[in-house]
Amino acid sequence: MQDSVVADVRLAVDEACANVIEHAYRDNPYQEVQIALQIDLQRIHVRIVDSGISFDEEEYQEPNVVVLTKRGKSGGLGVHIMRRLMDRVEYTAGTDRNEICLIKHRPSTLS
Repeated sequence: MQDSVVADVRLAVDEACANVIEHAYRDNPYQEVQIALQIDLQRIHVRIVDSGISFDEEEYQEPNVVVLTKRGKSGGLGVHIMRRLMDRVEYTAGTDRNEICLIKHRPSTLS
């Protein structure tokens, strides 16, 4: 597997988990995050499940990266980063659990 694919998945998972810890669990260290990884020939699929406060996709606004960079602001780019690195990002909010699926297609090993 290409190093760049692994790096993309690693960073996207890190951002997703950071968002769960900071926003869904409000920095409560005593909560559980479940992570399942499935790899096959075509794709890498990561499922992250939490039971915290749901993310409201309808209220999300894509950040202006240039403005944030000029202000020297850290944070606020997690969802943007996940969407840029992964081929598909799916979020499902439930009454007692939230799930984010990160999907990255693997490059063909055939020339």
